[in-house]
Amino acid sequence: MSWLAIALLVVGLYLAFKLAGVALKLVMWALVLLAAYWLLAPLLGMPRPF
Repeated sequence: MSWLAIALLVVGLYLAFKLAGVALKLVMWALVLLAAYWLLAPLLGMPRPF
């Protein structure tokens, strides 16, 4: 394997882990917002989502 291929592999793995981290953060924020809406909707007179 050439040095260029090893460098590209390392950069690709780094970017894949960064992308997975961002995706997990987005999913967690979506869950937080859904939970907040679930709890606050009855107090604000809004319908529950389910």
